[in-house]
Amino acid sequence: MTSPHVTAPPAVPRQLGPPTPRVALLIFAVVVVGVVLYLGRSALTPFIVGALLIYILDPAVRLLSRRYGPVQLPRGLAVLLVYVITFFVVFEAAVLLLVPLITQVAQFVGDLPRIFMALEAALAELSAFYQTLDLPPALREYIDGALADLAENGVGFEIGALLPLAQTLLGTVAGFFGFLIIPFWAFYILRDRVKLTQRLHQALPPAWREDVWAVLHIIDRVFGRWIRAQLLLGLIIGAATYGGVLLLGYLVDERFLQFAVLLAVIAGVLELLPIIGPIISMVPTLLIALTTEDPAVALIATVALYTVVQQVEGAFLVPKIQGDAVELHPSVIIFALIIGGSIAGLVGAILSIPITAAALSVYRYLFRRLSADDPAVPAPDAPDMRPLIEGEQVPTDEPAAPDEVGPATEQAPEMADRHGSAGGSHHTNRHLSSPPAIAQDEHVKARQAEEKDE
Repeated sequence: MTSPHVTAPPAVPRQLGPPTPRVALLIFAVVVVGVVLYLGRSALTPFIVGALLIYILDPAVRLLSRRYGPVQLPRGLAVLLVYVITFFVVFEAAVLLLVPLITQVAQFVGDLPRIFMALEAALAELSAFYQTLDLPPALREYIDGALADLAENGVGFEIGALLPLAQTLLGTVAGFFGFLIIPFWAFYILRDRVKLTQRLHQALPPAWREDVWAVLHIIDRVFGRWIRAQLLLGLIIGAATYGGVLLLGYLVDERFLQFAVLLAVIAGVLELLPIIGPIISMVPTLLIALTTEDPAVALIATVALYTVVQQVEGAFLVPKIQGDAVELHPSVIIFALIIGGSIAGLVGAILSIPITAAALSVYRYLFRRLSADDPAVPAPDAPDMRPLIEGEQVPTDEPAAPDEVGPATEQAPEMADRHGSAGGSHHTNRHLSSPPAIAQDEHVKARQAEEKDE
């Protein structure tokens, strides 16, 4: 009988052994690719846009290239069909929006002097009201200095202020030619996604495959859900803003009707920037409200409209559409927006939110994987993590299209068997399940059943 005073020996912490030659080669390749991407970071913006395009179109391509009984559409043809549908939708949207949008932008730029004069008049009225307030002398002196600087430098319009805008426009025109290759690049990625995924799976060391695919599934889930949710939210918020501005035009002042499309597009695009975007999108509407016959009523109505839209979005739309894809505190979101914008401008600010959310989820998963000997730390496949590490994009998550059958596809059952055996020998402490291996086994069984039926 064991003595009650005898305690079990402490668990030996897990240590990482020296890398094998193949692992060292993989690490070296990753470092080289990272250095090359850093050196060419100025040319990455079109490819980032292309990656977003792939995220958006891939579900439709996957749906069209599935096997429906004896019929299966080749992935290349499915990509072309999705391209045609997307081009038609974008073209129709451009026909409906482009002409009024260009007209309203030109009108807004032409009204800038009037808007600045109205802003100066509003500041003058605010200053007159401020003079009637009974404030301590020190506080009044400080506010007087701030108002003087604002009236002298903040409202005046100089043609030199348009120089950065002109430079940005020229850079955009020059970068447009870089975007011309993106549809072709995205086409090849979408067409060969299955084969590329299989090659990646074969290149990974067997002991790494479960963890690598779990991390990739986390990133894919966060980015995919965030991108599609933000696009849908942008469309909804843009439509809601358009309807609200029309309502202001009919009930408050007809001047709002002159810029309804422009204000709706601004609200929809800036929806990509959480918290800060809706506030910025309200500024042009407030400036237009200053030029109405009754600015006070127009300002109150504008603030009420944007407040209602944002409250409805936060209470109903975001939980339903975005779900828990991005679980970040508002303070973390603002911090990520500032840092991302300082690193990569507007694109960095937009992508900072999903990058931060994915990084936190990956860190949580890896921390649990490395804490397998600590019973106080939840398992990496606990219920709160399982939706993140389970995904559809695994090496053989769908049958290869007729134009893709090759050696990689024929070796899929063998890969699944090796992967399953490697997973069983790799995780011995916490019984971590292998989502990729499970998905592959189910797919192999389904294919065997189809062959028997045929």
